[in-house]
Amino acid sequence: MKSSLAALAAGYCIDLIVGDPHGLPHPVIFIGKLISLCEKLLRKVFSAGKRGERAAGLVLWILVASVSTLVPWGLLKLLDRLHPLAAFGAETLMCWQILATRSLRDESMKVYLALQTGDLNASRKAVSMIVGRDTDRLDEQGVTRAAVETVAENTSDGIVAPMVFLALGGAPAGFFYKAVNTMDSMIGYIDPPYTHLGFVAAKMDDVMNYLPARLSALLMLAAGGFLGMNVNNGKKVFLRDRYNHASPNSAQTESVCAGLLGLQLAGDAWYGGVLHKKSFIGDPLRPIEAEDIPRACRLLYVTSFLSLLLCCGARLLLTVFL
Repeated sequence: MKSSLAALAAGYCIDLIVGDPHGLPHPVIFIGKLISLCEKLLRKVFSAGKRGERAAGLVLWILVASVSTLVPWGLLKLLDRLHPLAAFGAETLMCWQILATRSLRDESMKVYLALQTGDLNASRKAVSMIVGRDTDRLDEQGVTRAAVETVAENTSDGIVAPMVFLALGGAPAGFFYKAVNTMDSMIGYIDPPYTHLGFVAAKMDDVMNYLPARLSALLMLAAGGFLGMNVNNGKKVFLRDRYNHASPNSAQTESVCAGLLGLQLAGDAWYGGVLHKKSFIGDPLRPIEAEDIPRACRLLYVTSFLSLLLCCGARLLLTVFL
């Protein structure tokens, strides 16, 4: 376990330095292909309709989660037999690929740089790469709001939550989480054709993120204190608005971010040409501005560092006393 924690720390540092280089094969791509393959096969095996599709979704979830966990576990076991350093090196690379601190910052800052040029179409295109909503209707404030919300939400999904799983069970547990999260991203929708097939994926993602999302919110509040932000307002908005989202987890960090920055986030959004009514998160103490994107990124970085310290420290204590 100490080796896994060292790999986590090393992988985190590599992620901060290198990020996610374009052109390098990413394990999530293979997880996504596995999900698509299982979906095609299972739709043929199980009958259409609520019961058949939910059964298919359950089998899909078990298959994808199992393969995504067992493959890295088996690879690390094999490499450990060859030499412990080989296993350590491989696990370090796995941790690097599981974490997404630098890439989340880089992609959101592309939106910021596009906004700086005043080119609204370029800004919409940049933000469309990191959000699932329709972006063709967004004005500058809408583009900025979408980017800030994504940074806030993915601080949990992309950094803190996978870090918790990595600390608990090494890279295999980290890939288990990434599989759960990727299944939710691909098929965990309430709209057809995934209303029933994606039911298990959506619910299991809620379960796996329940505690990490709340931990992320508390760590983000602490990060806001280190950065001199309005922690009292962050706490107030968190306690009031943390459930102002269809997901029980997504508004946890969004509410903290909104309060710390003094912004109003969320609200109605278009997805696939359909308007989805959403509650607001936070108060419009001031208009949102492009500079709020780098502010959210600073929150992201400090939160990720606090998470690393907490996860590694807690795991070491458990190792000593258990």
